[in-house]
Amino acid sequence: MIVVTAPTGNIGSRVLADIADGSRPVRAIVRDPAKIPADLRERCEVVPGSHSDPTVLARAFDGADTVFWLVPPDPRAASVDEAYSGFARPAVEAIRTHGVRRVVSVSALGRGTASAERAGHVTATLAMDDLIADTGVAFRALANPTFMDNLLRQTAVLKEQGAFYDILPPDYAAPTACTRDIAAVAARLLVDPLWTGREDVPVLGPEDLTPNEEAAILSDVLGTSVKYQQVPVSTLGAQVLAHGHSEAMAQSMMDMMTAKLNHLDEDVVRTPQHAVETPTTFRQWCEEVLKPAVDQA
Repeated sequence: MIVVTAPTGNIGSRVLADIADGSRPVRAIVRDPAKIPADLRERCEVVPGSHSDPTVLARAFDGADTVFWLVPPDPRAASVDEAYSGFARPAVEAIRTHGVRRVVSVSALGRGTASAERAGHVTATLAMDDLIADTGVAFRALANPTFMDNLLRQTAVLKEQGAFYDILPPDYAAPTACTRDIAAVAARLLVDPLWTGREDVPVLGPEDLTPNEEAAILSDVLGTSVKYQQVPVSTLGAQVLAHGHSEAMAQSMMDMMTAKLNHLDEDVVRTPQHAVETPTTFRQWCEEVLKPAVDQA
């Protein structure tokens, strides 16, 4: 039995669709079962509720050997530790109680780097990974860079201003990955019963690009001039505070972005295998995902 958490998000929904093919029994923990498409609900067992609830976890993990673990965002949390490790602690107990053997977690790049020591969301994610792995399960942490899909938050700006904004310098080359590739890596691990031990699985996408290179691709794909504008980390913090983040979570976001400026995502050496496992280029993602969203903005 494979348990999928957060099955209605960008990653979890694709994971569920990929593995609910009848070859293995699947359970999905979800607050609102109606948000799972009807055809998928017919192919899996649905456990209503939150995967921070011990009662829900007891039902979902009973007889399960493998878990896909993803913490939903909590922008109003009182602390970043509470948002990650606090949310996961009931699952840690349930893993021990019910004898779960394998866990695949959505995580972040940076483990072992100096930048990760104060990297906000990333530091908290890595600490949560340690809590889960310390149960003794076989554990795979999908170590992700920035998501391409984050640009979907700027579709209106792209359409109206011909611009997009981030904190990286214009000539700073960094990896990005799209959520559908991340989900595909997770799905392959979830249906493979043979792996053991603990490993980070870097998910780098096929290429490193600078924001200026991304702007050139966006201009070509969207058929209009697109420029990149670097903004201070403090501007990002003010924006998320204005959108309802707690002060603690806004500070955590700024700490993460500062760590990315300090080379958080550069510790893993890219190999040809990364392009095989996560093949979607930024151009392909823009053509297939971003452009339709911008057209409809």
